[in-house]
Amino acid sequence: MTTYNPVSPEFLAEVEAAIGKENVFTDPDKLDMYKTDEEYDPRRFRVPEAVVRPGNAEEIAAIVKLCNKYMVPITVRSGGTSLADGAIAVCGGIILLMERLNKIIEMNTEGMYVIAEAGVRTVDIQKMANDAGFLYAGDPCSAESCMIGANLATNAGGNKAVRYGVTRNQVYGLEMVTPEGEIVEVGARLKKCSTGYCMEQLVMGSEGTLGIITKVTLKLQPMPPYRFDVLAVFEDPHMALSLVAKINKAGINPTSIEYMDNSYVRATADYIEFKGAPHYETGIYVIITVETFTEEELDTKMEQLSDLCEEAGAVDVLEADDRIWAMRRNCQESISLVSKVSLTDDVVVPVDKIASTIKEVMHIGEKYPFPIPVKINAHIGDGNLHIVLCKCDMTDEDWEKYVHEFHEEVYAYAYAQGGRLAGEHGIGAKKLAYMEEFTPAGELALMRKIKRAWDPNNILNPGKVFNA
Repeated sequence: MTTYNPVSPEFLAEVEAAIGKENVFTDPDKLDMYKTDEEYDPRRFRVPEAVVRPGNAEEIAAIVKLCNKYMVPITVRSGGTSLADGAIAVCGGIILLMERLNKIIEMNTEGMYVIAEAGVRTVDIQKMANDAGFLYAGDPCSAESCMIGANLATNAGGNKAVRYGVTRNQVYGLEMVTPEGEIVEVGARLKKCSTGYCMEQLVMGSEGTLGIITKVTLKLQPMPPYRFDVLAVFEDPHMALSLVAKINKAGINPTSIEYMDNSYVRATADYIEFKGAPHYETGIYVIITVETFTEEELDTKMEQLSDLCEEAGAVDVLEADDRIWAMRRNCQESISLVSKVSLTDDVVVPVDKIASTIKEVMHIGEKYPFPIPVKINAHIGDGNLHIVLCKCDMTDEDWEKYVHEFHEEVYAYAYAQGGRLAGEHGIGAKKLAYMEEFTPAGELALMRKIKRAWDPNNILNPGKVFNA
């Protein structure tokens, strides 16, 4: 177990000299703002000892070197949208904010790439690309508030992953500050490369434990000029889930296939005040987006998809307008209407196992006395389901007991199907114990060796992913 030192006046004085006194915060009210991210359980909150706000990679490197010198741990915080306690300073020390690294450095339409600092909001990159007639395909549901560096650090997924892949598929290279305070660039703007280890892919998804990403080079895609969004409404979840295999086998190549159970249909419609949401009382939503480069292909796929929805048993097939997508994007926020404390889980299984997994999760949930039945929304086109449990008026003791037992069953089932603990939310601190329980021993041992070699003082984001 690593022993850390408390933040001292000497440490703070050196940090202030490196980045300016105006960018170092120790006021209790300010620190209290950073005790949590998207965690709603007060028992998991941790107030940091200091918050620092560097302006560039050089200042971050200086801070990292000082943290090694004084043995003070660092937790990096971007938009604070983590659902896995990833931005909570669980081991104390400092919170390092990325908000000042907010410049888009270059958008090159000839080479089809963007270079941006890590603190740029994902939505700003998307908008700039769209305005130039291109697409940045990374599209997490929190795009309005999350930052691009954290998208890389967590290998964020989102609604377009079915067609374009997750964040790691959108990246050429990155600049990072290593755990010992060196500034390093990894990756290159190449179509292919077999020159040594693929270091940028190792850093992506490491959740800030192997380096602090400061700059990114992202791929742009040509923007398909034709698009349609379909809402297929079902009343039987098994019929709804059968649609995925039909679409994949038909070769439609959708951009998105999203699923919302009826509890989410009602909650999100209420949350965004969408009166008259289709089939509010009983509907289960499957939202499908298809994009094409010709109008003829669009017409063909629209007709094909409509037939597939009807064959699967849809009770209605409609256009999914902006209000339907607003419902899907507000699934997480809508939970606050029913419970102040909730837990959003993130499990991924092979695509052909998504239907049976959702069925089993619903069955497992029926065994436990949660005040509200298990809620499920999912990126069913890529096998990623989000499971929500609501605490409501349960006692703390019952909540912890039943959540743990529920997770033990769900994770065991997911791994038996060839799945994993997280498809896009990461492990953070919340799933650390389960990571150590369910990850194959040899794989976990390799991860530990890498962490120890890169970060011998265990300075970067300790208490996350696994015990180093």
